[in-house]
Amino acid sequence: MTALNKRTYTLEELAAHVQGEWVGDNEHVLSGVGTLSAASVQQISFLTNPKYKPQLKDTQAGAVIVHDKMRDDVSGNALVVENPHAAFARIAQLFDTTPPVASGIADTAVVAASANVGSGVSLGEHVIIEDNVVLGDNVSIGANTVVRKGTHIGESSTIHPNVTIYHEVKIGKRVCIHSQTVIGAAGFGYANDKGTWLPIPQTGSVQIGDDSQIGASSSIDRGAMEDTIIGKNVIIDNQVQVGHNCIIGDHSCICGTTGIAGSCHIGKYVILGGGCGVNGHISICDNVQVTGYTMIVQDITEPGVYSSGQPAMKNREWRKNAVRLKQIDSLYDRVKALEKAN
Repeated sequence: MTALNKRTYTLEELAAHVQGEWVGDNEHVLSGVGTLSAASVQQISFLTNPKYKPQLKDTQAGAVIVHDKMRDDVSGNALVVENPHAAFARIAQLFDTTPPVASGIADTAVVAASANVGSGVSLGEHVIIEDNVVLGDNVSIGANTVVRKGTHIGESSTIHPNVTIYHEVKIGKRVCIHSQTVIGAAGFGYANDKGTWLPIPQTGSVQIGDDSQIGASSSIDRGAMEDTIIGKNVIIDNQVQVGHNCIIGDHSCICGTTGIAGSCHIGKYVILGGGCGVNGHISICDNVQVTGYTMIVQDITEPGVYSSGQPAMKNREWRKNAVRLKQIDSLYDRVKALEKAN
């Protein structure tokens, strides 16, 4: 890909950026992205889902990103690529107007004398950097974030405002952590002595690999004795709980409000849909996709798609099914009796 650093681009420049082929007016200027139904002539859109194909005939988009098999369906300018969704993501990054989380080092930031701060680091208002913290070059940390002692944050990582990172955590390069997230809090470890819960000190830590993204209001607990490990290029949505000593393999995706109990081992390229629950000490092999609101109570050893959530249906149908479910035991007994009679 070419390196671009401006706010408007010709179709030909964008094609070069994503190694695609332009069709139509190569000099057409684009300054943003939009949906097929709402984009203007200055915006570029994309099509991957055939459901939205009918919108092509009425779109006002200045160009549309499509796969080669759909190039003839676009009457105007097109950008033809192998993976339209990925190309759209790379182009959208060029037009991103999200402000930086910090610029320079604020006067109210508190940095311990023993901290090692790289070049180009930005710290927002009231950031606290404790003893022996290491911040790589070009790290940006938003206002009111606390980084506790001994933590390492790799170069070009972005920590949004109001994040808490506990002690001795290791965060890789180009990691993004969104607001209200807590990394390295004590794992849920207790022993019961005659009805009284005794906390077990959690002496492990958390490791987060390069290029991972952690959503807002998520929690990743530190390990009890060994580390909780998040691999490279793992994406974790908002309000996700990762228990102590979990291992999540490279390139996996954990969607919102999923809860993963302690000591789970999740492989590479795993996708857990929103609202999933994973029992403790579960192993999931590589290349597994789990649909939303599924409860995983045993190991998954074969790649594939797994489900257990109840899809929505009309209330009247659901009520009938609920009644029939209650009748299963008696129906089973009747069938067994008939089998014996025959």
